[in-house]
Amino acid sequence: MASFSPNTPHLKLTSTSAAPPRLWGWTSLVTAHKQAKKKQSFQFKAVYTPGLSLSSPTSKKPTQRREKNENETDDISILNERIRRDFGKREATRPVMDSEEADKYIQLVKEQQQKGLQKLKGKKSGNGGAGASAGDSGYNGAGGFSYKVDPYSLRSGDYVVHKKVGIGKFVGIKFDVQKDSTVPIEYVFIEYADGMAKLPVKQASRMLYRYNLPNETKRPRTLSKLSDTTAWERRKTKGKVAIQKMVVDLMELYLHRLKQKRPPYPKNPAIAEFAAQFPYEPTPDQKKAFIDVERDLTERETPMDRLICGDVGFGKTEVALRAIFCVVSAGKQAMVLAPTIVLAKQHFDVVSERFSKYPDIKVGLLSRFQSKAEKEEHLDMIKHGHLNIIVGTHSLLGSRVVYNNLGLLVVDEEQRFGVKQKEKIASFKISVDVLTLSATPIPRTLYLALTGFRDASLISTPPPERLPIKTHLSAFSKEKVISAIKYELDRGGQVFYVLPRIKGLEEPMDFLQQAFPGVDIAIAHGQQYSRQLEETMEKFAQGAIKILICTNIVESGLDIQNANTIIVQDVQQFGLAQLYQLRGRVGRADKEAHAYLFYPDKSLLSDQALERLAALEECRELGQGFQLAEKDMGIRGFGTIFGEQQTGDVGNVGVDLFFEMLFESLSKVDEHCVISVPYKSVQIDININPRLPSEYINHLENPMEMVNEAEKAAEQDIWCLMQFTESLRRQYGKEPYSMEILLKKLYVRRMAADIGITKIYASGKMVGMKTNMNKKVFKMMIDSMTSEVHRNSLTFEGDQIKAELLLELPREQLLNWIFQCLAELYASLPALIKY
Repeated sequence: MASFSPNTPHLKLTSTSAAPPRLWGWTSLVTAHKQAKKKQSFQFKAVYTPGLSLSSPTSKKPTQRREKNENETDDISILNERIRRDFGKREATRPVMDSEEADKYIQLVKEQQQKGLQKLKGKKSGNGGAGASAGDSGYNGAGGFSYKVDPYSLRSGDYVVHKKVGIGKFVGIKFDVQKDSTVPIEYVFIEYADGMAKLPVKQASRMLYRYNLPNETKRPRTLSKLSDTTAWERRKTKGKVAIQKMVVDLMELYLHRLKQKRPPYPKNPAIAEFAAQFPYEPTPDQKKAFIDVERDLTERETPMDRLICGDVGFGKTEVALRAIFCVVSAGKQAMVLAPTIVLAKQHFDVVSERFSKYPDIKVGLLSRFQSKAEKEEHLDMIKHGHLNIIVGTHSLLGSRVVYNNLGLLVVDEEQRFGVKQKEKIASFKISVDVLTLSATPIPRTLYLALTGFRDASLISTPPPERLPIKTHLSAFSKEKVISAIKYELDRGGQVFYVLPRIKGLEEPMDFLQQAFPGVDIAIAHGQQYSRQLEETMEKFAQGAIKILICTNIVESGLDIQNANTIIVQDVQQFGLAQLYQLRGRVGRADKEAHAYLFYPDKSLLSDQALERLAALEECRELGQGFQLAEKDMGIRGFGTIFGEQQTGDVGNVGVDLFFEMLFESLSKVDEHCVISVPYKSVQIDININPRLPSEYINHLENPMEMVNEAEKAAEQDIWCLMQFTESLRRQYGKEPYSMEILLKKLYVRRMAADIGITKIYASGKMVGMKTNMNKKVFKMMIDSMTSEVHRNSLTFEGDQIKAELLLELPREQLLNWIFQCLAELYASLPALIKY
């Protein structure tokens, strides 16, 4: 088999069998190749049995065509680029499921989704659905989840979406009389680009959605037209295709995970002794979380992927400690991943103290606090299994860290990690048990938990001694700051003073030193030297430092019982989840805690910032981090939910309709399955006899083997064919037009096999493709097409896709048309389940 790599400068060809497949008749080619060494002009003839053939004398025209197109972007290059972008290596190498297996898992996903909907149903009396305001959405009684808006909750000027007409501006509700009636009824009046529409309130409550956007501005680009809904239909279709791609990607990821197997962990009687060390009485929610995690580890054969969502100080860490004990006592390693050094150090201290009674269990910390020698020693211990529990920041995800027998990954505050780190965490989830701890989960995590794709345990009951945090929201003034700090210091406490940027930390330091001359004040931020930061945090934890001026490095997990006042300046620059986490740094003891949120002049704040602050004010009670995260879905940037590329698609229809379409797509996921067929079973009944120029044949090192390898690559998969083509071009330059036609025929056959087309033929102006796909799959493919020419020419009849061309094309042009058409259909594959 040829070895093709997009990174290698030369194409290496090695034959793995004595006799290559008899697909090509190459006697004349070999003779011609030998003659070519002596003479530049020769007769060339080669035959490809299923229909690809090379014949007739050499012509100068293809060479001229080659020179002309040398620097142009051709169809194959465009397709290769799309394959690389849409599929990537992961898509190409992901194993295709057989139909029985796929059906089984699709059924499982649908059952999981029903569980998620039941959870939402149970929450309907609360705050509606994720991402919607109270009264806007909820369970719709008919068995589905709805994000529709209550017309009475709208204010004049709000933007709304009518499912059939599009985006308009809400004007108001007033009584009006119908033509054939004398009884006035309430109508909703909506302004569109070309006029005003009115519809009865009852109808409006079934058809209207609030138009939310995932960015600062809530103003849509344009209002829709009443007289022409085609533009709106296009926008909706684009959103639907984007959603379907998301659903398939999510489903394949989680189904792939469900297929992984590992033996259940043994039920260890020693866990009872370990649990007895917990100094508090567990809350009912905590007890349920303990049971959930224990079942995941000891009764399931698939790796755990559980979200523990509990407010700050509600006991999530204890759940993780018991999971770690279960895994480590079975001889596996556990990794605890924290977003900051400060939090990693605190986790290390907690874990070390808890496991101090078990001398055989070694705990290590990997962070930039350590010297190079300490780091190297730890890396060696991890590799050889001498460290059982490893605590650290994202450095634990680096390539230098080699685990001996990793069994469990505990991730604290996943939303604090960057994209690359999250991808690395996701790669661990395929093979090891994962426990994610969060007080405010990232919306993606939350959404998956709600729809049953991900197991979640909610700890919403506070410990008995906890008191709610008093939140004060006001414009900034130095007098208010000094008064708040004086109150805390007078009762013997400590204060966090948080700012969004390192640059502004010196300013409060100056006026606080003047206001409190005898008080120890320190600065902490992530760019300080490791030892300096460690010493500062240690002194604050011990109570020596009374006021800590810092950035949001203290946002996650820091547990200092005596710090019960937090001041946040320039609050508008923080995200809702960040503010909630910062506020949770205080109120860990039985003292009443205070959170002072200061903003500059309110007129300077964006609508989104004001909405964020209002939501935080509403969530003063304990245990509301989960509900807050739901609100956050509608307020914060949608890019964090399913990736930045979806933001534009949401803008097409608004967040609420987008989510409802997502639910609908999840419930019908089994309708969009494409069944591939064997490559060799695809018939292409189009006889093409291109002429290969003699100089190109002479230019190739081994033309017979070259074409053999092209056929082998096409038979394997589209990724291999793409790599073959790119390697060929890197070594020999752009191929002549006749060789391009041969490659296109290979591409056509490969793409046809992947999307379930068994035969391609032409009769006059009509092109036919026999297929095993259903009409809904065809509709999804058509909706995904960017070329209107191809989309408008294709129809689906029985088991065939047909196209009526305007005129009968020459064979080479016909192959080009089929290539482009299949490339368009093929682009929809990411939106379809493949088996």
